[in-house]
Amino acid sequence: MAVVLDALKNMVARSMRMAIRRAPRPIPGESLSRHRRRSVFYAEEGFSTVGMVFALLITLSLIFTTAQVYEIETTSSHVQNVADAAALAAENEVAEFSIVVRLCDALVLTMSLTGIATMGLGIAALCTPATAPLADKLIKAATDVIDARNTFARRAASGLNRFQAFLPFLAAANATSIVQANSDVSAGTEYFGFAVVLPIEGDAIEVGSLDSAKELANNVEENEARIKEAAEAAEEASGEAKAEKEKAFMADCGNDPGYCMYERAGHLAGLSAKDNPLYRSVDTWSFSVALKRAQAYYPARLAQEAPEGASVEEQARSALRTRYYRFAVEEIGKGYVREDEDSFETRFPLLPKNTEQMRRTDLFTEAVYPVTIDSEGGAVMHAWAGCPGVSGGQAAGAGSLAQMEAGRFVTCSACGFTAASLGKVASASTSIDNGFEYHYNIVAEAADAYQKAREKARPYAEEVKTLTKDLLDDVDGALFDAISYRIESRPPGRYGAVAFAADLADVSAATRFPSVFVKGNASVGARAAVSAAALASDDPSEGETVITALLDNVDADVAGGAAMPLGIVLDLWSALLSCYAGGMESLERGIESALSQMPLASESGLGTWAANAFSNAVGSLGLSPAELDSPKPVLVNTAHVLASDASGFSSALLKAKEDCVALGDAAGADLFTTALSVFESSSLEALDGFERGIEIAVIEPFGEAGPSIPLTLALPPAVTSIAGRAVQGSIDKMRAVYAQAGGVRRWE
Repeated sequence: MAVVLDALKNMVARSMRMAIRRAPRPIPGESLSRHRRRSVFYAEEGFSTVGMVFALLITLSLIFTTAQVYEIETTSSHVQNVADAAALAAENEVAEFSIVVRLCDALVLTMSLTGIATMGLGIAALCTPATAPLADKLIKAATDVIDARNTFARRAASGLNRFQAFLPFLAAANATSIVQANSDVSAGTEYFGFAVVLPIEGDAIEVGSLDSAKELANNVEENEARIKEAAEAAEEASGEAKAEKEKAFMADCGNDPGYCMYERAGHLAGLSAKDNPLYRSVDTWSFSVALKRAQAYYPARLAQEAPEGASVEEQARSALRTRYYRFAVEEIGKGYVREDEDSFETRFPLLPKNTEQMRRTDLFTEAVYPVTIDSEGGAVMHAWAGCPGVSGGQAAGAGSLAQMEAGRFVTCSACGFTAASLGKVASASTSIDNGFEYHYNIVAEAADAYQKAREKARPYAEEVKTLTKDLLDDVDGALFDAISYRIESRPPGRYGAVAFAADLADVSAATRFPSVFVKGNASVGARAAVSAAALASDDPSEGETVITALLDNVDADVAGGAAMPLGIVLDLWSALLSCYAGGMESLERGIESALSQMPLASESGLGTWAANAFSNAVGSLGLSPAELDSPKPVLVNTAHVLASDASGFSSALLKAKEDCVALGDAAGADLFTTALSVFESSSLEALDGFERGIEIAVIEPFGEAGPSIPLTLALPPAVTSIAGRAVQGSIDKMRAVYAQAGGVRRWE
């Protein structure tokens, strides 16, 4: 630079000497005014060389002077970046605390729902004898989880409040460590600073005990013995009913290809598949299948009936079979089956097996058999109108078998018709297994026994349902109450954080950007800046990851290879944690998954009924998904943060800032003195005991004998190393800076 300036000076000197030597002499008669307008800086032809040189010197002076000013301003502005970083660091601690609060809320909520839902599972398991032992363990596990929830809620509230009181100092220490980390003496920077979170104090966190869950547990304890006894009686009667149904199924079609109603109907009557369906399982079969088969069989046999020979005896038997089938069509047609989940009512009309049973039917009393008067004046009854004896006698109307056995009629010598003749028709197909009626009667008798067993089971089943429904209503109420017990916080720093930073390094203008155009050895003194940060919502994946990873540390043997009750509970809790943001859908999925692991199917159907009732009760809750947005600190105007806080500190600082903006350098208010005085008035708590982090609470979902999950908030390494010393040291340094300076100038 000196060489360039010397060259410019020599050029100017030479140009001026040459201009003087070459100055034109006046011509006689020429005006002098023209020659007076000429100078070393100006000529008629344009600027002179000297003028150009001076223009260049002035331009270079402005350029280098502006560059030095820019360098000074840039150096001074670095402290603002440090203050911004400090504000973000301080508010980041508030963000981390908010995530921990949300984690505790997830734990309290999901443990509440898990305990109550497990109690519901236990209630459902009480409804079947097979799962009654499992019910005892589930109810015990539910009680343990509810107790653990209440214990954890108390510990969490205490731990969060303890940490919340420490949060302002943690934020200040973290901000201070960030400020000092930016110091670099070799680069000419020496930063000190701290931050204040606003408000400086948070509201106390309280979580109530889940009293409704304890009441539910007491009600279950009072009623579980009655439910077990009634369920066992209902199951026993239902087992009897099942045995009768299986017997009927086998007689109807289960014995195929052996003798059964299905096989006989196809072989004897040639029924189509529509009228003669085949079922392979009793679970898909019902009594109505057998009844409809019979109601199709007898009309077909009636339509197909014909004598197998021309003899009088064979024609008489065919006529009696026709009479029997006609009676069967009418009688079987009166049958019905009315069945639903709660009731069973049926009528399978029984056909007579022998003469004695026939005497108790209309076949015995109906007057449909032709009567004639023989040559001796005796009344003779015939099997059918085509009997040869009818044509040989005088018609005398019709009579019944009851009248015949009363001695009023003589036996026909041609057809030999008696009451035993009709009894043999029924006996032929009901006494041996190759007859359709043989298997039909088995079904009919089994249907009657099945109905009686169902009626026997009904009062026990109704008692189970009544007691269970009341308890499930209590479960529904407890779940609804659990939803309202949430951990919400209004921590210190919820409005934001205000950071203060100062650079104590003495920066010489000539050193930072040397220039011969600017004389003097002035330096830039201590620089200070204020910044603010507040929380804004960010992607919820971080908060969701923290929650879903909670059970990762549970012993694998406990989580995966546990006995059924503990495994069911842990799976349910894990599902609820994993789907914390899923709301009602996650709760329903978790409960359905737990129910699917329990063998609730039973003969009484009470286990399945209880499972459905429980699922329906849960579905009406309307649990809303949780908000898992992860709070992140962002830079904001300090006025926004200060205006949100009603404390004296914020009011004074905001007033000072507003005055400073309005009055400029003439303002008498001092931001830094105000901040230092207010912050120092808050005592820095001792950090002893926090080297390994702060333990919020320990989760023991199944009591001391079960897995233990500590919930610990790790502190940044800088906090345990510098903590209070760094904060106090920064305050002292900044106070010294202000004492050395006569006032504060704002960096624009």
